[in-house]
Amino acid sequence: MTRLFDDPDRFSEDQLRGFAAAHPEHVTVVPGGVVRTRPLAAGRVAVVVGGGSGHYPAFSGLVGEGLAAGAVVGNIFTSPSARQAESVARAADAGGGVLFSFGNYAGDRMNFGMAQARLRDAGIDTRSVMVTDDVASAPAERRHERRGIAGDFTVFKVAGAAAEEGLDLDGVEAAARHANDRTYSFGIAFDGCTMPGADAPLFVVPEGKMAIGLGIHGEPGVRDADMADAPTIARTLVERLLDERPEGAGRRVAAILNGLGATKYEELFLLWGHVADALAGAGLTVVRPEVGELVTSLDMAACSLTLMWLDEDLERWWCSRADTPGFSRLPLPKAPDGPGTEPEAIAKAPVTRGDSASRAAAADTLAALRSLRTALHDAAAELGRIDAVAGDGDHGRGMTKGVDAAVRAAEEAEALGAGARSLLSAAADAWADEAGGTSGVLWGVALRALAQELGDTGRADGMRAAAGARAALDAVTSLGGAKPGDKTLVDALVPLVDTFTAGVARGGNPRSVLAEAAAAATEAAAATAALTPRLGRARPLAERSVGTPDAGALSLALCARTVAALLGEGDGQGNGQGNGRLGGNDNG
Repeated sequence: MTRLFDDPDRFSEDQLRGFAAAHPEHVTVVPGGVVRTRPLAAGRVAVVVGGGSGHYPAFSGLVGEGLAAGAVVGNIFTSPSARQAESVARAADAGGGVLFSFGNYAGDRMNFGMAQARLRDAGIDTRSVMVTDDVASAPAERRHERRGIAGDFTVFKVAGAAAEEGLDLDGVEAAARHANDRTYSFGIAFDGCTMPGADAPLFVVPEGKMAIGLGIHGEPGVRDADMADAPTIARTLVERLLDERPEGAGRRVAAILNGLGATKYEELFLLWGHVADALAGAGLTVVRPEVGELVTSLDMAACSLTLMWLDEDLERWWCSRADTPGFSRLPLPKAPDGPGTEPEAIAKAPVTRGDSASRAAAADTLAALRSLRTALHDAAAELGRIDAVAGDGDHGRGMTKGVDAAVRAAEEAEALGAGARSLLSAAADAWADEAGGTSGVLWGVALRALAQELGDTGRADGMRAAAGARAALDAVTSLGGAKPGDKTLVDALVPLVDTFTAGVARGGNPRSVLAEAAAAATEAAAATAALTPRLGRARPLAERSVGTPDAGALSLALCARTVAALLGEGDGQGNGQGNGRLGGNDNG
């Protein structure tokens, strides 16, 4: 929802004043909107765009070199008045005439049309080009009835570039109409937007659904469909637009994947990867794609895909330089000589082939990692929930990414005949690389320290395992600096290692001793609920954390129980503690 406002009825005027104050080098406020701070050269065509507020960077954010000469700004989702449009056009006019461009909405048509008539009566040649890119709003045979959504931007960009080249008003108008004829958009909404001062969104998408064929004024889609994953959404967007491919179009397209206010850039980038694959699979070449927010709708959770089918002129205008508050484009740098720019893979540690005893230990290690993968995926949501109490809620996701990478690396190493040290070292490095963050690096150094003690020759017996456990604890505390009582995974790791090494030293069966150590770690992890964090991201929210155990300690204890249960099954001494519950057995 829109949380920051003064008087909701003056939201448009207030935001415009602040916008101009933030970009004085680009725009100057005039009655009805903004114009370029540096006026056009005499005789140039003034491209004036506009519509309601709530769509930033459209429309005021697109005023500047290579794009619009001025923008008319109405109230939220409301057409500006004819007097506002006339005022901005008069301020932007440089003697070459005015081209209005705006979305195809009744209020805009009437008000810009009236302003056009007044300007012509005053001797200022004025034309209008309405954008009709939204394929969901009318069938192809009624293209003139379609509304303008994110395709506004491609038309504005082409018109502005043509004007910057020095084309006369006839030429700029023809360029804008050509761009509109070649531009098609289709969108999907996940939730509606909320007007300033309102306490509810303009529409709500039902749970588990998405609205197909969104508008940009808070309108719901034309129909609801089941929510889908990113690859499916990408195919839905692309296939619908390919159905509208204009006759005689080539294989080069400009593309915009547009967010409407609440869809995060990372989500758009993820989706763009699938869209780009689908476009390439259709034999299309995308020229300078734009992924981000260009035509928004307040805080609407939605995205749209726009394609403009290029020819030589449209491509030149699409790629030309622009400098505005909300959009900038520089010429493409010269392509580097030599090999391509694909990133090099991170170097992997060499794999040493182990003897038969060490390869057997490596196989057991891989089995343990696979068991951890299952347990951590089962517990991921709960680990994230616990971590979110005073942290960022990513612990479950980080652990699953880490263990998945570790299993893949271990499987590759086993296929090469790796011994226990080489296999676990590869898994450790992969865990750290993929998981990232604090837990990733700590698990990486712990597993690598353990690996060094296991070796690539001989049996990985209890003494070696105990030495490795102690080395893992030393590595973790040395790197992270945590001590018992700091409310970190160290609170579970210390009793785990102490119990295990003491049991092995007194001659206990390592498998049974590990079960005892896992129980000690589980008890210690639960006890972290009473602690106040002294390290990590939870420290600034220390009081909020009290009463909730540490997620890192819980996941460590879970891993210990899982491995103990697996090893116990191997000698008939399974203890039932390897379930995916974070608390262990019923009385743990």
